[in-house]
Amino acid sequence: MHSFRNKPEIDQQVLAGVVRDLEQTHTGLHKMIGKIGQHLRDNEWLMSIKQRTGIPGGVCEFDLPSYHYWLHRDGDARVADLQSWIGPLLPIRHGAALVLKLLRESGKPARLTAPQGTFQQMLGGRTAQMIRIRVPRAAECVPETSANRYALNVRFVAAGVDPRPRTVERDVDFELTFCNL
Repeated sequence: MHSFRNKPEIDQQVLAGVVRDLEQTHTGLHKMIGKIGQHLRDNEWLMSIKQRTGIPGGVCEFDLPSYHYWLHRDGDARVADLQSWIGPLLPIRHGAALVLKLLRESGKPARLTAPQGTFQQMLGGRTAQMIRIRVPRAAECVPETSANRYALNVRFVAAGVDPRPRTVERDVDFELTFCNL
C-alpha cells in the first residue's frame, strides 16, 4: 500500500486510513500467543458441552446441569463469559473483516439486466476472488450463482419460502462487481 503514496489518482486520506488499519491488524495478530483457540480447548466445561452436543439429547438438563444453570444466569454475566471466550479470537476477525472490506471495495460495479431472470457471462480468462451481486429490494428476488473458469451463471429466483425455487419470468436489473486484490 505504501507504493500508492503520492500518486495523484489515489485519495491520500483513504490510503492513510487503510495503511493504519492494516498496521493495527498486523500488530494484533502478532500479539496472539499460542495456538488459535487453545484457550477454548483448555476450558473443560466448554469441551464437555461440545462433546455432548453430538449425542441426540446430549445437552438435556439432567446431562449438563451446569450448562442449564449458565443459560439461566443473568444476561450480563453470560455476555461477559462470551466476550472472554471470543476476545482472544478478535484479531483474526478484524484481519478477515479488513481483507473482505478491501476485496469488496476493489471492483467497479457494472449495471446489467438478466433477461427473464437469467444471466450468463463468459469470463474469457478473467478471474475474480469474489463477485458481488446487488439486487434492488423491490425486485423481490434473490440470485443463485454458479461459476467455473469459463462462465458465470446467475439465476434470479423468487424470494420467499417456496420449497422449490423458481426463476422469475421478468427482466431483473442488478449490479455485478468482480473483486480482486
